[in-house]
Amino acid sequence: MRWAWIAAVLFVAGTAHGRPGAPGDPNASEFWREVIEPHGAEVASIVAKAKTAIARAGEAEDDEDDAIARRTHHLGDAYGMLRYARKLSPDNPEVLRLLGITADELGKTHQALDALETCVRIQGPERAGVEVTGRLGMIDLRLGKLDDAIRWLGYVQSPLSDTDNAVALVDLATALAARGDMARAIDTLANTVPPQMSYLSDPLTLVSFALAVHYDRDEQRAAAVEVLDHMQGALQLELGPRTQHVLAAMRFAPAEDAYYYHALLYEALGDFTEARAEWALYAQVPGAPWRRRALDHVAAIDAARAAPAPRARRTVPSGPSRPSPPVPR
Repeated sequence: MRWAWIAAVLFVAGTAHGRPGAPGDPNASEFWREVIEPHGAEVASIVAKAKTAIARAGEAEDDEDDAIARRTHHLGDAYGMLRYARKLSPDNPEVLRLLGITADELGKTHQALDALETCVRIQGPERAGVEVTGRLGMIDLRLGKLDDAIRWLGYVQSPLSDTDNAVALVDLATALAARGDMARAIDTLANTVPPQMSYLSDPLTLVSFALAVHYDRDEQRAAAVEVLDHMQGALQLELGPRTQHVLAAMRFAPAEDAYYYHALLYEALGDFTEARAEWALYAQVPGAPWRRRALDHVAAIDAARAAPAPRARRTVPSGPSRPSPPVPR
């Protein structure tokens, strides 16, 4: 309050007497920057360095032995810098956004919530953007706070503009399904997938595959297969690599969903050994909500393996085709 009063007095005085801050004064912009944000230049420099550290954390390759250590080191550097920047500029939305994201990536959930919620209080949820509201929703989803997760994730709007938007939509569908509203979960995903597509971007690949997962969980097996066939028609041989790529970047909430997603992908690709292993891993998680459905898949794969092989017949070759996944009953 004291700074606000001083600023108001200086503004009136400057306007009345032609001092710095008066209209047309070339020093006005710099003058008011110093009044409103006395550490602005230093904070901007810190933010730039923190962004560089975050980018370096993202460059660590998964197949490198020290990838986790490198990510943690760079994120830790960014986190320390951003904490200091917040002390200098407590209400800076960019500092709060980056601090919240970095804290969450380091597993500092309490600090992440504090920074992100402060950012929303200052800017409002719409201006804060999907990086903030989507991250808040993802954290609440991990914590099992479904109503809070749905509230935050509800600010995400289609169309699929980027990966953050796609991840938030998948998280929203997951939260709705976990609360028992599978119909709305499916609509959330289906309404963002265009009926005709010749090429799938990463966000659209993620949302499309998540739609197949939710159809499968709802025992709409034909609808799930239709989505997967549509994806294969668009991606051809890239279905496996592209989908694995987007799933690898996904931070699943709950974590065991990774087993379910990978199991369905392996099954769609005809790799039933890997699919069965992933279904079994999911079914072994205590309290897994879709355990019965996973066991249905295991049983169908086992039944297909135990069935006697059909007698060979002379046929006209029709070219290679993708094996159809077993249909659980």
